[in-house]
Amino acid sequence: MRKLNSVGTVVFALAAILAITAWTRDGTAAQEARQVTVTGDAEVRVVPDEVVVTLGVETWDADLSVAKNQNDERVARVLALARGLGIKPEHIQTEHISVEPRYHDDYEKRGFLGFYVRKTMVVTLRDLTRFEDLLTGALGAGATHVHGVQFRTTELRRYRDQARALAVGAAREKAEALAKELGQKVGQPQTIQEDQNTWWSWYGAWWGARWGGMGMQNVVQNVDGGAMPPEGSFAPGQIAVNARVTVSFELR
Repeated sequence: MRKLNSVGTVVFALAAILAITAWTRDGTAAQEARQVTVTGDAEVRVVPDEVVVTLGVETWDADLSVAKNQNDERVARVLALARGLGIKPEHIQTEHISVEPRYHDDYEKRGFLGFYVRKTMVVTLRDLTRFEDLLTGALGAGATHVHGVQFRTTELRRYRDQARALAVGAAREKAEALAKELGQKVGQPQTIQEDQNTWWSWYGAWWGARWGGMGMQNVVQNVDGGAMPPEGSFAPGQIAVNARVTVSFELR
């Protein structure tokens, strides 16, 4: 009889523990369910104060030394032009260099065409009034490709903070509007997450290569690669600094 009582007591205690556990899980689930999760978006428009121009120089010849010397001469002229426009050395960077032997049949390596030598230069211009001088002059000096043009702001941090604050305010307004429709009120924020935007800066891909990289940035405005604006048509306008946050609020 004592043994049966002992077993019964153990079974009862185990059942009680399971009941408490189930109640705790149900209580937690119920608490989590009393939340509203929203996403807030904001955009701040900014007049750019710098432009990043990515230029490419491609030469080829059956003689590697000839192709390389021609490329070096063209690059030197482009760099001299940039320095003549008052661009500081730290704002001029050689980003990509490649040498590629090319054949009529790449698989069988038959019919040698020559060596293709490529260099990519990234130039940051702070005086936007000289943008057309840089672009037109670079093409005249020997640049064969305009891979990209990016208008940016040097005060990105300040505008990001503004956009982020606006996004948080937008999230709260959205949560309050949703809760009101359900006869609820919004309480304290429970979680907050900033969603980042990404953009690719893949210099090697312009030449059909495999090198590249990814950077985090909220500001990008591109002019189609290889396209050159008509004379006198340059108008940078404004760029957008975006922010997005996801916030969960308590429901009351």
